[in-house]
Amino acid sequence: MERILPENQSVFSKEAADFCKSKLSDRPYTCYIETYGCQMNVRDSEILYGLFRECGYGIAASKEEAARILFNTCCIRDHAEKRVFGNLGQLRALKDTNPDLIIGVCGCMMQQEQVAKRVMQRFPFVNLVFGTHVQRHLPEMLAAVLRGERVTAISSEEISVVEGLPSLIPEGVSSFVNINYGCNNYCTYCIVPFVRGPERSRRMEDILSEVKKLVSLGKTEITLLGQNVNSYGLDLGNCDFSDLLRETSKIEGLKRLRFMTSHPKDLTDKLIETMANTDKVCHHVHLPMQSGSNEILKRMNRKYTREKYLSIVEKLRAAMPDVELTTDIIVGFPGETEEDFQETMSIVSQVGYATAFTFKYSPREGTAAAKMHDQINESVKSDRLARLNALQMQRTLENNEKYIGHEGTVLVEGIDEKTGALYGKYQNFKMVYFDGTPDQVGQYVRVRAERVRGNSLGGIQLKEEI
Repeated sequence: MERILPENQSVFSKEAADFCKSKLSDRPYTCYIETYGCQMNVRDSEILYGLFRECGYGIAASKEEAARILFNTCCIRDHAEKRVFGNLGQLRALKDTNPDLIIGVCGCMMQQEQVAKRVMQRFPFVNLVFGTHVQRHLPEMLAAVLRGERVTAISSEEISVVEGLPSLIPEGVSSFVNINYGCNNYCTYCIVPFVRGPERSRRMEDILSEVKKLVSLGKTEITLLGQNVNSYGLDLGNCDFSDLLRETSKIEGLKRLRFMTSHPKDLTDKLIETMANTDKVCHHVHLPMQSGSNEILKRMNRKYTREKYLSIVEKLRAAMPDVELTTDIIVGFPGETEEDFQETMSIVSQVGYATAFTFKYSPREGTAAAKMHDQINESVKSDRLARLNALQMQRTLENNEKYIGHEGTVLVEGIDEKTGALYGKYQNFKMVYFDGTPDQVGQYVRVRAERVRGNSLGGIQLKEEI
């Protein structure tokens, strides 16, 4: 069963939550949140579920069963708006069947005022639209809808760190914990600083308190989240990300500590040393490269060079020979020549990423890159993406082959629906499938990899005590 953590009524309107409860009939009312985008959005949805619960709502298994539906949106990719709009359109039939159904849209996409207006104009059955900075006011917004209002709430004035919000804690032994919010980097292709605001770090004591509470509830693997975790604490002045990793790893009962995402310009020698010398910190770094061309990196405003990036990779592997690297890559950025693209391909060949998340550049309204004149033809983007993906698949298979015969500890994450095999990751993020029993989900077991299984590995479970 899900749990709510913690209960601090001072950070949202208890009066509004009680009003929402007063409007419930004898039958149970449930909510459903459809989450788009990154782990930060997943974590936001956990908080939104917690706020819904404070208003008296249970959790529905599907949209069709819910009395309250919320789409938590992402605006990073070009097709995101089309996808959300398409899925919203499908809710009209549910609204026609149940006029009491309340439908809301929130998240990064709705922080863009022009998009929020389009939602309210195009979908008159949507009751509620709100941006990223006002989610703690969900009870007040729901109360307004129950009073008959149609609510749009987009604020740039409440950009702050709010502690103590109630949160859904899903089943399992892994949880996300936010350590900072927003971004100061203003990469020319990225909308995040505009919709998430400037960087704000949580106090270390608040983070440690949350992790301790999660561990007390049975969580053994924590992933620390931020748009750029490496810049954690710079706005506080009394700690940095390395300090946070060391202090968090001291928490008794915690077995694994992960983090994402890292910006190469802020990945320090101190952080590498901390990772190498702190047992609970997993040897995996998601290190977005974006482009291998110095000219394109400059146009992207990434603030590092290919040489700097490769030196970081070299330092990571020198300190942790078993470290696995994953990355993000954009092809077809404005002005990218074939020579620039080949610079990207050369880094992919040289580094040998475990996996790469690859994208064709798509203009985001409001960003500097969208205004650049030398946009790349779509067919050229598609050709480059296909070639990049083919190379990365080859490198992934080569990377996997080195694990044949490897023995290590795996956290069992789930059961493959097609084969019934268990699956989970080694400490350094490499995925492996193996036979076992359903009761082992959430446990740590020893597994020997014996074959390559596409992007992952296949292995056998060893009868060793953990």
